[in-house]
Amino acid sequence: MRRGWLIRWLILTVSILVTAYLIDGIHVSGFFSALFAAVILGFLNAFFRPILLILTLPINVLSLGLFTFIINALLLTMVSVLLPGFDVFGFWPAVFGSLLISLVSWLLTSFVNKRGEVEYIDLQQVDRDRWQK
Repeated sequence: MRRGWLIRWLILTVSILVTAYLIDGIHVSGFFSALFAAVILGFLNAFFRPILLILTLPINVLSLGLFTFIINALLLTMVSVLLPGFDVFGFWPAVFGSLLISLVSWLLTSFVNKRGEVEYIDLQQVDRDRWQK
């Protein structure tokens, strides 16, 4: 269980570093800044995001869930306010940065099971239209 938590923390750190590399308005001064940004972002996502989602439920329903991107951008901006060495310059970099962090983190985490082991399915083609594990 602890190993899985540590792997996910490192994946979030890599996601933050990739986002800072790809998006112009996000700056990370080093690996440890990204590591602490991942801790703070994970804490904010665990404790404040559910509260914000409930409070903004009517506008989230009206926008068909698109307001969730604004909430994620707000949380990313909050991390940049709390942590020196992690900076988000502007609204749109925060929106695109939170979206990219979510996508990269989801992609990498999809290969890790609850125990922190890398897991994949090896498919082999049996017939022209049939595959099996």
